[in-house]
Amino acid sequence: MTADANTVLGGTGNSADFTVPELNHRTTLLVRMFGWAVLASMTVFLFNNYLTFWHGWPGEGAPLGLGSGNKGAPMAFAWLQLAAYPVAVALVGFYVLRTGDRNLRADSVRISNINTFIIRAAFFAVLYIGIADAIISFMRVEGFLPVVFGNEMALNLGKSLYRGPVVHIPLIGLAIITAVFSRSLGFPWLALLVIVAELMIVITRFIFSYEQVFMGDLVRFWYAALFLFASAYTLLEEGHVRVDVFYTNF
Repeated sequence: MTADANTVLGGTGNSADFTVPELNHRTTLLVRMFGWAVLASMTVFLFNNYLTFWHGWPGEGAPLGLGSGNKGAPMAFAWLQLAAYPVAVALVGFYVLRTGDRNLRADSVRISNINTFIIRAAFFAVLYIGIADAIISFMRVEGFLPVVFGNEMALNLGKSLYRGPVVHIPLIGLAIITAVFSRSLGFPWLALLVIVAELMIVITRFIFSYEQVFMGDLVRFWYAALFLFASAYTLLEEGHVRVDVFYTNF
């Protein structure tokens, strides 16, 4: 322990003065490990859901007779999904021990930056996918898809299992790339798009007597994204209105 640390702690350099920092360091490691383990487990859970519902894997609950995955898939896939959790926790433990000198505030800043990046990428993903789905739906309703893409492609674009990997996944990748180079969350632009979409619905309905279901779906899609991502960002920035009930009365 350095002289400055002894001064701050009020210590004299005796062995008893080293007890508190050692306990604090262990507590910090445990808290860091728990926090990163939760995030790692959530990531594995989301990825397992993707494998289960999009690629027909049995799910991590299959070895225990749980879940609604593909029962005909090889059981080895289920064990692989289940083993991903302890592997993720082990990697977290290795990372925390390797960066043992990092404090909770540094981890908080890093996690906040990761969350901000995820929110930013999710915003652009919703924006791109919403526009693409609106265009595809319009072309499908008006009969333009077979003319532009052919009958087989037009039929496949109407299936979610085809449109997801072929259209949505590349757009999500584009959204991630955009989030890397962009430092703006773009919530005002999303709000503007919602207003423009609502205005188009009003104009086409009452002036041209034209309306399609996808137009309302697009507005609700963007509304949901605006509320969810904006509320997440507000929570991250501690901007929500708070009311003390128990604290002020006890």
